[in-house]
Amino acid sequence: MKELSVSNLLGIKYLSAEDLHLIFETADQFKKVINRPIKKVPSLRDITIANLFFENSTRTRLSFELAEKRLSADVINFSASSSSVSKGETLIDTVNNILAMKVDMVVMRHPNPGAGVFLSKHVNASIVNAGDGAHEHPTQALLDVFSIREKYGDISGKKIVIVGDIMHSRVALSNIFALKKLGAEVKVCGPNSLMPKHIESLGVKVESNLIKALEWCDIANMLRVQHERMEHSYFPSTREYVQQYGVNKTLLETLSKPITIMHPGPINRGVEITSDVADSEHSIILNQVENGVAIRMAVMYLLASKIKNYEN
Repeated sequence: MKELSVSNLLGIKYLSAEDLHLIFETADQFKKVINRPIKKVPSLRDITIANLFFENSTRTRLSFELAEKRLSADVINFSASSSSVSKGETLIDTVNNILAMKVDMVVMRHPNPGAGVFLSKHVNASIVNAGDGAHEHPTQALLDVFSIREKYGDISGKKIVIVGDIMHSRVALSNIFALKKLGAEVKVCGPNSLMPKHIESLGVKVESNLIKALEWCDIANMLRVQHERMEHSYFPSTREYVQQYGVNKTLLETLSKPITIMHPGPINRGVEITSDVADSEHSIILNQVENGVAIRMAVMYLLASKIKNYEN
């Protein structure tokens, strides 16, 4: 069987194009599994996985939990707010205490960029990054690109624009890495105040005009404005942001061709997209949610295969 080139999923930056294709091919098989009457397989029956969420999450945490249960893994759920972290315990001590319970894999969301990389150097377990600050969110990018692949058949040559709060978005960075590795053309669009310096060094182009960006693209991935990561306001008002960068059905109908709309969630309906766009035939948002389970099953299955091979 083919293997991933890595023992942890810390970021898309560390994966090769071959790794991406292997994850997608494995997810194809798991998508068949989750759409049949008996949705469970015994693939990870002897693997214990700990979910460590130091930030609030609903969709990602539930998606990982469901993927783990579909694979028959033993699952431990950990919430920082009700743990000894609130008493001052360090990240390494927390994880080592959990690993002492013979945990094989850790799925971690953490507010600090690089937390997964740091942890991988200090603990003996496979680490899956479920989002680290404004750095990366690799499984979200994998499910986004998998959803594009599912709709279009191939990523190479496709034109994708990522719209919104690029500066604070770990989804944007991971998507850029994944799409560029697979030969897509990528533009970013949003207010200049929410555009990171030197973003062009990642091989993407910047377009400040939303209409031009939408006319150019095949797919628009709409991001929410992440107010919780902002220390001050980056634009005058939400109303002005909506006028400049919000997408509604009327706007889509003025374009010279139909485009596909994506969103990593949670959606601020009426801000980045209106309900009539989110629920329209242009949208593949619910496909993304479904594909998230298959992708996370694939990632954990492939990483667990490396654990088993190492133990053997």
